[in-house]
Amino acid sequence: MTRTTTSGGAAVAAAGAVVLPLALAQFIASYAGSNMNVAISTIASDLGTSVSGIQTTITLFTLTMAALMIPGSKLTDIWGRKFCFILGLVIYGSGALLASLAQGLALLTIGYSLLEGVGSALLIPPIYILITVVFADVKTRAKWFGVVSGAAGLGAAAGPLIGGLLTSSISWRASFWLQVLVVAAIAFLARRIDDPPLPAQRPQFDLYGAVLSAVGLFFVVFGVLQSGTYGWGSAKQDFSVFGTVLIPQGGISPVWVLVAIGAVFLVLFVVHIWLREKRGATPLVSVRLFQNRTSNLGLITQNIQWLVMQGSFFVISVFLQQERGFSAIQTGLMLLPATIGILLSSAMAQRMASRHPQRLLIRAGFTVTLVGLGLLLAFARVDSAIWTFWPGLFLMGFGLGAMLTASVNVVQSAWPEKVQGDISGVSRSVSNLGSSLGVAIAGSVLVGALARGNPPFITALVVVGGFAVVGWISAFLLPRPARAEELTTT
Repeated sequence: MTRTTTSGGAAVAAAGAVVLPLALAQFIASYAGSNMNVAISTIASDLGTSVSGIQTTITLFTLTMAALMIPGSKLTDIWGRKFCFILGLVIYGSGALLASLAQGLALLTIGYSLLEGVGSALLIPPIYILITVVFADVKTRAKWFGVVSGAAGLGAAAGPLIGGLLTSSISWRASFWLQVLVVAAIAFLARRIDDPPLPAQRPQFDLYGAVLSAVGLFFVVFGVLQSGTYGWGSAKQDFSVFGTVLIPQGGISPVWVLVAIGAVFLVLFVVHIWLREKRGATPLVSVRLFQNRTSNLGLITQNIQWLVMQGSFFVISVFLQQERGFSAIQTGLMLLPATIGILLSSAMAQRMASRHPQRLLIRAGFTVTLVGLGLLLAFARVDSAIWTFWPGLFLMGFGLGAMLTASVNVVQSAWPEKVQGDISGVSRSVSNLGSSLGVAIAGSVLVGALARGNPPFITALVVVGGFAVVGWISAFLLPRPARAEELTTT
């Protein structure tokens, strides 16, 4: 695809032909990560499993995306962006169809967590790569990044409402049917995308690096998930593998063992890509991508934004269903103020980006989000009026929406075009890792606080708020953006 140089209505139409399917794809992938929250109790009852079992499938979905996003991004340089995009849609749609037919947790996990996760890892990197390479003008690129990032935030925010409506009026399975239909429509629209030509010499795929990174990320998040069962300190029960007790009750929690295993694999991954690059071979991702201060801090803010969004939505959804007895549609409607907040701030993203520095928007977004969380903690109770939730939810949604686009811009614009494929994969992996950790940490804190007799939902929101503070601090450490001529030599 050539860069858009046409002016006027023709340019808008040409841009729309590219951006529309990309934005819809980002919307449906984000929707898939949040719509399950309002139907947790319903799905658990229907499939004869537990709330923690459904929590695990939600976490595994975003974890699969996080673990495979970097390899998926690298494949775009080998197979082509459009091919990976279409292939991802096919795998995703197949997973959604399989999940809609699930009669047990195992089939739901295969369809939703694995196939939809793999499909998302293939289709999401091309979205951001195509926008970066097609739109040369920074302001125009920021505009379309705003559309796609807004679609991501909207999908995550609207997921509970749409999912609740479908679950209450038809079935939780209807949410997966909707995904199949939307994915088919995206594939139809995507035929108009003209993929940029591949280079004559394509890079080799670093299979060993892909395995090391995926296994490392899996064990880190899987370890955090186990905290709900075994606790963070000493193991609350025996930890067994294939009937053999590896850690007896009272020993060190397996959480730390699993996280340490993941850390070892990630260290091996870094060493591997460093040695591979030193030999002149193409690594899965260059170690140079982690030597840019602006990019690194932007990635931290991205990770924490999604951690806060998915973690807080999960906590509030479970609270409304288990403590207040809300149905799926009632839970979705209760989260509507957050959806409105994200919609409004996403709609204003382009205007705000043209008037204010990106780092200022990220700082303001975290500040407003923290105020929203504070209002929820101050006023929302088991027996409080419904309106007490609204101010906090609206401000939280508005704050998150305000910084989603800004963080993407900070990270992508910190690098020249030749490494956009790699940084896009890292960026999306970090964001989805945040979503995985948000649900995993929030779920484990809920279980742990309940076991110790502490107020579980307040405790979980406080922990989520603590991560938001870390994001706020990271935003204030962001340096001033480099000049355009400096970026081309990075």
